[in-house]
Amino acid sequence: MINKETKDKILTWLLTPLSWLYGTATSLRNLAYDRHLMARHELDVPIISVGNLAVGGTGKTPHVEFLISNLALDYHIGVLSRGYKRRTRGYVLANSSSTAETIGDEPFQIYRKFGMMSKVAVCENRTEGMKRLLQDHPEINLIILDDAFQRRELQPKVSILLTDCHRPYYEDNVLPLGRLRESKHGAERADIIVVTKCPADMQPIDYRQIAQKIDKLSFQKLFFTRFHYGELKPVFPEDCPYQASMSRLTDRDAVLLLTGIANPRFFIRQFKQYPVRKKVFHFQDHHAFTRSDLLRIEKMYEDMEGERKLIVTTEKDAARLLSNPYFPEQLKKFIFFQPIEVKVLDGLEGPELIETVKAIIEKKNPLD
Repeated sequence: MINKETKDKILTWLLTPLSWLYGTATSLRNLAYDRHLMARHELDVPIISVGNLAVGGTGKTPHVEFLISNLALDYHIGVLSRGYKRRTRGYVLANSSSTAETIGDEPFQIYRKFGMMSKVAVCENRTEGMKRLLQDHPEINLIILDDAFQRRELQPKVSILLTDCHRPYYEDNVLPLGRLRESKHGAERADIIVVTKCPADMQPIDYRQIAQKIDKLSFQKLFFTRFHYGELKPVFPEDCPYQASMSRLTDRDAVLLLTGIANPRFFIRQFKQYPVRKKVFHFQDHHAFTRSDLLRIEKMYEDMEGERKLIVTTEKDAARLLSNPYFPEQLKKFIFFQPIEVKVLDGLEGPELIETVKAIIEKKNPLD
């Protein structure tokens, strides 16, 4: 019988040529853009591109929200996303009738929280989407592009690259051997590199070790962020008569943790500090909950034993569940989501991430 180590070696041997081919193709594409052999578009309005090298799971949406909340007083912001797994096509401008199905779960989450502070739209063709967004709202003077680091046809004013502290791009490989969409050298295009999901108690030596491995270019700025988890909020506030709090639960209570995100371990880890009985029900990222799924969730909830029983999900999952017609009525007052927000750690260059972004937008030297 073949052991795990041998299996891993065989798999690496099989995937390495495919990874090399994929990496070569993306490198040639990048070279074509660098040599101006492929056209790039630049608007009069400055663009902030937020993206990553790896596939999913670095915290793009919370960082887009962080930018909106900190820049909305100074700019009229438009946010453009692809609208992954939505049921519509083409350009769609978010409005009061929008749902996760019409614009995608992440844009819908952003619209629900920041619709009064920004305009949100989705479009597969980002260039077309930006033009349409500016036509609809000519007052916009700053566009934030979600998940656009590989969209080389666009010319951002500020390019922000995110990388997970626990799986940084410099320790990863190109698809399919690893999770990178392109070579790690692509990081050289970023103006700002943000190491995300850091522990709150990071030490100076941790910052220095990561910075040394990233080996950023002279013009690049490096920042470190963490997630701060807020108090639970009801997914269906009109059906929920009370506010739940994890800190008030005891070992006699039970919580069902429901996730459909790329990397649920940080969400799940957050609840280890509480003495409640816990069960986890995990689905794939952007999962569209079916009637069958919700019946299984209901059955799991009913089978849990506890004086008080709650379902706790992520903010992104809540965006999809909110408009799901199959969600059981009897569970609506028992399901909550835990909001997260980005906090900038002191790191090596201070907490002035927003000031650095503003300086680049305004064509100033961040070091001045």
